[in-house]
Amino acid sequence: MKPRSMIIGTGHYVPSRILTNADLEKIVDTSNDWIVERTGIHERHIKADDENTSDMCIKAGERALQQSGLTAKDLDMIIIGTVTGDMRFPATAIFVQSGLGAVNAAALDISAACSGFLYGLVLADGLIASGKYRYILVIGSESLTNMTNWEDRNTCVLFGDGAGAAVVTASDGTRGIISSYLGADGTLAKLLWAPGGGTANPISHEMIDKKLHLLHMAGKEVFLHAVKAMCDAALKALSLAEMSPDDIDLLIPHQANIRIIEATGKRLGIPKEKVYVNIDRFGNTSSASVPIAIDEARRNGILKPGMTCLTVVFGGGFTWASVVIKF
Repeated sequence: MKPRSMIIGTGHYVPSRILTNADLEKIVDTSNDWIVERTGIHERHIKADDENTSDMCIKAGERALQQSGLTAKDLDMIIIGTVTGDMRFPATAIFVQSGLGAVNAAALDISAACSGFLYGLVLADGLIASGKYRYILVIGSESLTNMTNWEDRNTCVLFGDGAGAAVVTASDGTRGIISSYLGADGTLAKLLWAPGGGTANPISHEMIDKKLHLLHMAGKEVFLHAVKAMCDAALKALSLAEMSPDDIDLLIPHQANIRIIEATGKRLGIPKEKVYVNIDRFGNTSSASVPIAIDEARRNGILKPGMTCLTVVFGGGFTWASVVIKF
């Protein structure tokens, strides 16, 4: 059996500005009832104009380090899952490394949309198991409101900004990451993407006029693929752990949409009281949603030491991932 890695500290940060459904009613043709019924969202946090993705990462990372008992200089690597980095290059993780003072850490970004944090966590698990790295900080952070089309009522109501972080190291025994599963399907990329700004559609007035730099989503198709992929990924991770849904104390799914969350729990046979939900207060924060939920559940005493947690996510690309963790 391969050595396990475990999470020894978590933290999260969301901006102070809150955008409520009532606020959205003033800028787009929608209503609070329409939003709540279809998404479960009541409000979301929006970053300040002078706030960068790296700023949110640093604040979440500081809180995770504080809980872990480590300093930034102890870190060997920083992995950031984001598709809304500070700039095209260098990696946002470079600015986080500098901001934290993690002078001994390598730094890199992962672009896997909503799956970014779990992709990073699985990478960190493998690097820890190799014996070459001791402490790795994994962060999921997004500023999706920067790429939201505020004229599209189907998508602009969904997204919020924030960051969640975890410090990972070798396990001290039975605790830690028990199993994981990653998946992807690039043939479906057009169902959820922001096609402008890269080599396929370089920056130009025409590209911006067509709003290709903003998020485009085929909601109904995404819903169907998301539920299936999340359930399949969860079951594969459970199988690798030689567990069943009955062995899970808490399911932390990607906070994309209340209907997706409920459908995933129902298909897995996990009762509602074991499914963690905070989408009502944060909206869909993409790669930040799982680590924010993990940290919140731990700090609120919902996710307790000794509990087994199943976390699963689905994102643009498409990408998906699931991890079974004993805390």
